[in-house]
Amino acid sequence: MDNRPQRPDGGGAGLSPSAIDGYLAEMSRRGCTDETVRTYRRSLMKLLKYLPREDATIREGTLERWREELLRDYTVRTVNVNISAANSYLDYAGARALQLAKPLPPPEEAQPELTRSEYLRMLERANYDGNERAYLLTKVFACTGLTVQELPRLTLEAVKAGMVERHAGLPAKLPACLRSELLSYARRQAIGRGPLFVTRSGRAMNRTAVTDTIQRLACAAKIEPGKGNPRCLRKLYLNAQHEIWRSLLPLAEQSHERLIETEQLAVGWKEEMDNYITRG
Repeated sequence: MDNRPQRPDGGGAGLSPSAIDGYLAEMSRRGCTDETVRTYRRSLMKLLKYLPREDATIREGTLERWREELLRDYTVRTVNVNISAANSYLDYAGARALQLAKPLPPPEEAQPELTRSEYLRMLERANYDGNERAYLLTKVFACTGLTVQELPRLTLEAVKAGMVERHAGLPAKLPACLRSELLSYARRQAIGRGPLFVTRSGRAMNRTAVTDTIQRLACAAKIEPGKGNPRCLRKLYLNAQHEIWRSLLPLAEQSHERLIETEQLAVGWKEEMDNYITRG
């Protein structure tokens, strides 16, 4: 049975609580996480509230006007999330012509950077407070480069294997010391399988809870507001990787040149080899 919303006379795409329920049920069947479903529900209910009661229909220009309304009270990122949910619903409703294709560009502002000493201060504070969860969450983002969205993939099975699958790209390798700490944590928390960082009900921690945990630790460690979050910890990891590879590049180039010279001595063109040996 096709549960897609009916297209009203005169064009557009109708929106109602039942249409939203049908769309979100389809998203769940396609494998969307519970958190994504909840986010999209909030966005679509917000759009439904914006539409006139007597004509709850998305028409040409509706999303442009709604976006302008949202920008009065929300950040660009939040507005883009709301528009993305509306676009996805319109795709489901067979009304792609009504979508807003391009998200708003983020405002140009400098992202504060967490220093290595500040990161270590956070770990020291977590140790002092006996806050093992905050300690490990901080360390996971700074030592693996995982994103908040990928955190539920840090399961007991992944820790035992030493690798965490990413949404895209190569798996994230777990350093031996961190792997040992995570396994000890899992034993103390009686976690037998699945995600390591969970709520009391056993569900994976959501983005808000993870960020709040790290922000409270950063505040206790007297870290400047804006630095104590998973994004800055991940950037610390990426910067460290960049610096390490940059320092190794000259050594790699020297090794490659020596390899070529060795091959030249073995199989170089004879006339050139005589000149090369003479010059040497």
